[in-house]
Amino acid sequence: MPAAPIRRPGLVPGLLLGCLPMLACAGQAAPRRMPTTAVTADVGGLSLSDLAWLRRDGFGLDSATLAHYRELGRTRFLDEQLAGGDDTLPPQVAAQIHALPVVHTPLPQLWADFRDRQKQFKDTPAGPAKDAAKKALAQYRRDLYQQAAQAELLHAVYGGDQLKEQLVWFWLNHFSVYANKGPVRVFAADYEENVIRPHALGKFRDLVMATLKSPAMLVYLDNVHNIKGKTNENYARELMELHTLGVGSGYTQDDVQQLMRVLTGAGLLPPKLAMRGGRFGRGRPGLVRDGLFAFIPARHDFGDKVFLGQTIKGSGYAEIEQAVDLIVHQPACAHFVSQQLAEYFIADKPSPALVGAMAHTFQRTDGDIAAVLRTMFLSKEAVAVGGHKFKDPMRFLVSAMRLTYDGQPIPNAVPLVNWLRQMGEPLYGRITPDGWPLDSASWTGSGQMSKRFDFARVIGSGRNRLFADDGGNAPRALPPGPPDIRDSALYRDAIAPVLSDATGDALAKARSPMEWNTFLLSSPDFNYR
Repeated sequence: MPAAPIRRPGLVPGLLLGCLPMLACAGQAAPRRMPTTAVTADVGGLSLSDLAWLRRDGFGLDSATLAHYRELGRTRFLDEQLAGGDDTLPPQVAAQIHALPVVHTPLPQLWADFRDRQKQFKDTPAGPAKDAAKKALAQYRRDLYQQAAQAELLHAVYGGDQLKEQLVWFWLNHFSVYANKGPVRVFAADYEENVIRPHALGKFRDLVMATLKSPAMLVYLDNVHNIKGKTNENYARELMELHTLGVGSGYTQDDVQQLMRVLTGAGLLPPKLAMRGGRFGRGRPGLVRDGLFAFIPARHDFGDKVFLGQTIKGSGYAEIEQAVDLIVHQPACAHFVSQQLAEYFIADKPSPALVGAMAHTFQRTDGDIAAVLRTMFLSKEAVAVGGHKFKDPMRFLVSAMRLTYDGQPIPNAVPLVNWLRQMGEPLYGRITPDGWPLDSASWTGSGQMSKRFDFARVIGSGRNRLFADDGGNAPRALPPGPPDIRDSALYRDAIAPVLSDATGDALAKARSPMEWNTFLLSSPDFNYR
């Protein structure tokens, strides 16, 4: 008989409730029966260190990734990922993403439509028509967000280069934006697809410049309001504190003020002007535009600045490039970025030696992100077994989907967006600019554990809306019964070898395939990496 719905700890089946204390021990490693040194396991030639490395390299394994790793070996597999080639997706998934209006509609047109709808609502007289317009506008705003989040989650679950997919999520969180602020939701899909993704493995300076010029960041951190005579320092402060240098790295409040002056005039074109293409701005000295981004000289403070000990002569847009160059070449930037990457991929407290090696590579290669990652993934820490890193909700959800459905496309990604929100980590949903915390302790509370049990059961039961039609009204191509994880080669080769005795005992007592799947996805072994 199927297990009762899991809503709170009091309704969790006895065996599953017994796993709760193990999962809820913040900062403690899940029990392992694996050895502490790499040995070759009888799982198709993969060693325990191979499995540990792969669990760090990607969100989660599927059969295609496992086969490709076996074919190439670790170093060639890593180098292929770091080359940053095309983002491969199953054809059905690629078509699904491209069909989303926020993806295929030109950004100026999206923004113009957003503003027109807002104006239409504002101009509607009070009464029933106003109420209806309010509901329509709210639904339109929800749809914009849902589509942007679906696009990123589909990439994360099905992307062929899992290292890059993790990195895209890492940078989205590092350079965080909040969809509910003004028109940021209009720009969110573009931010992921055309700002973060193309620069995820390139030079860090180019990534910083891309985020600096992105409409999402300019609106979210208020640089659209940073003009001569009416300045706003929000973006200048967060650019140094959260994006590049970190707290306590030696810059001063005067440096923030000077950078704010450098950034005056960096804003957006109105959408109708942006739709005029290259015609707008011809013959205007000093005006720089890139898509919706515009540096408008009339709004810029052309006085000289002294920033990070260097004089920046008033010259317009070139000041921004000079200031970013100064920032990214600070030793503090190399250390801060390396520390953040190592904390995400390796451990909450990575060794100073590893961070130092990564920072040295950062400085030696002029901030080449791929080179820094290569240093990290070829380190001894990257192959250490028995990891202590607890998955945040994004990692949990994506890895559960990759294991459970093993590359099978889903026609409806809306449930993924909703599940992530209910677990407390919605995409583009962090109000403050520091991004979601990615350390273990932030996600090991009892409330989070209860939610994980909920969604482990929903995913593992097969009784979800992932296979509904495009309108979400009726099942379509729904696989019969719960997904068969237990008898898959993927489970046998990549999951079973690292299970603890406690998890193995619990799985042996499962009363149904659905309960077995739920126990596995809820287990400490699956939630730690």
